[in-house]
Amino acid sequence: MVRVSVLYPNKAGSHFDADYYLNVHMPMAGRLLGPAIKGMTAEIGVAAVNPKEMAPFAAIAGFLCESVEAFMQAFLPVAGQLQNDIPRYTDIEPVIQFSELTVFAG
Repeated sequence: MVRVSVLYPNKAGSHFDADYYLNVHMPMAGRLLGPAIKGMTAEIGVAAVNPKEMAPFAAIAGFLCESVEAFMQAFLPVAGQLQNDIPRYTDIEPVIQFSELTVFAG
């Protein structure tokens, strides 16, 4: 299993519309990416370890897939639609990371 993480690093002066992201963009991403996505998560940063500092990331999205290839097959045909929606909720350039996922029993 692979997790595709889309991270939005927090920067002074940047904006991030969490309401739009959670209620419009992420549901749209789920619909467009379809069955290749086995699960999705969205995290909105609220604080750093030092409460006087902003959270390191405004948001982090996670997409679970069988493989990088499965994600890319789903993503490439709809990449333009998803990327064109980014300015509607943020001016932060996202950072994308593919990771092998290991799940531990809690």
